[in-house]
Order: sequence, then structure tokens, then C-alpha cells
Amino acid sequence: MVFEKMKQILADQLDADIDSITMDTDIQDDLGADSLDVVEMLMSIEDEFEIEIPDEKIESLKTVGQVVEYIQDNM
Repeated sequence: MVFEKMKQILADQLDADIDSITMDTDIQDDLGADSLDVVEMLMSIEDEFEIEIPDEKIESLKTVGQVVEYIQDNM
């Protein structure tokens, strides 16, 4: 469920093909997200899952799978 919601957020915000997003997808390299895109995505994730992602943690979340794992661990 977290992965499906994450895919939808990324597809909507980055105009990406939802079927091409996997757990191994690199948000910046594969989807072309810039720093503003990442901030907007994280704000959407925080709202959707009612969690807070600390700024120092953001740098280590590179792939969709890493973000999904973080969300699941902190819900």
C-alpha cells in the first residue's frame, strides 16, 4: 500500500510513467527530479502518511525503496 501511494505521488508530481517506477528506481537519476521536486515530493509524503522526515535523513533517501522503507518504519 505504501509503495502504491508512493508511485502515485511520484507519477503525479514528476509526470512519470507509474508502471516504470519500481523499488529500485532512483528518484533523481531515473525520474529526473531536481532538488525542488524532491522537497515537494517529501512534503506530499509527509502529508499523505502523517510523518515527518528530518532534513538530515532526506539526503540518504535516494531510491523509491529507501523512501518506502523509511515510511513503513516511521508510521
